[in-house]
Amino acid sequence: MIGSIVKTPQIVSAQDWDTARSEMLVREKEFTKARDAMAALRRRMPWTLVEREYRFEGPEGPATLLDLFAGRKQLIVYRAFMDPGVSGWPEHGCVGCSLMADHIPNLSHLNARDTTLVYTSRAPQADLARIQRQMGWNIPWYTMVPGDGNWFDADFGVDEWHGTNAFIRLDGQVFRTYFVDGRGDEAFVNTWNFLDITALGRQEKWEDSPPGYPQTAPYQWWRHHDSYDTAESCGGHCADR
Repeated sequence: MIGSIVKTPQIVSAQDWDTARSEMLVREKEFTKARDAMAALRRRMPWTLVEREYRFEGPEGPATLLDLFAGRKQLIVYRAFMDPGVSGWPEHGCVGCSLMADHIPNLSHLNARDTTLVYTSRAPQADLARIQRQMGWNIPWYTMVPGDGNWFDADFGVDEWHGTNAFIRLDGQVFRTYFVDGRGDEAFVNTWNFLDITALGRQEKWEDSPPGYPQTAPYQWWRHHDSYDTAESCGGHCADR
């Protein structure tokens, strides 16, 4: 529950509000252009060849990294901590990774742009299927299998923390093209984007809000979507601030 606001912002007429909003819109457009420029820089990042072979187990059996593309040109791989030993196991996996999974859209739109998105974890397929049924997810989800002692997540910076890798395939070879982790993954969670346009924001202590606005510690309010009436809180694998 949020408390009362100690001091509200200035209360103005509708005309003055429109003026203030028009002034803010100038800055919003600057932000949009800066975001577009960042995306353009990403498209010009160098690629690096993936030389090792990686093994996975999927709903239809063994798979390679190339198989995960499902015949498409691009592949996005999110490393989700649905692993034995993670807080909440075996009923749930990581709270933050579950929050991410709640926001996966209809993947046909990505597929239309020749792009496949998959999740990977270390949990067995039976557990991943069980959790997906319980949480109402329908995500292509693969179990990482060590090959020659190598783990996919360890080689791509996501063995101890969540993150999202992007790959492209060309002439039978796979190249790593980009990587985001920490707050870089925020773009994939619409809940935060919706809260960011509200008067109170995310209501977390790290935010720069006017004095007296309700705020709580980050992470601690997060729950699995079927557990908001419990005392369970976010564990150790949540989005970095």
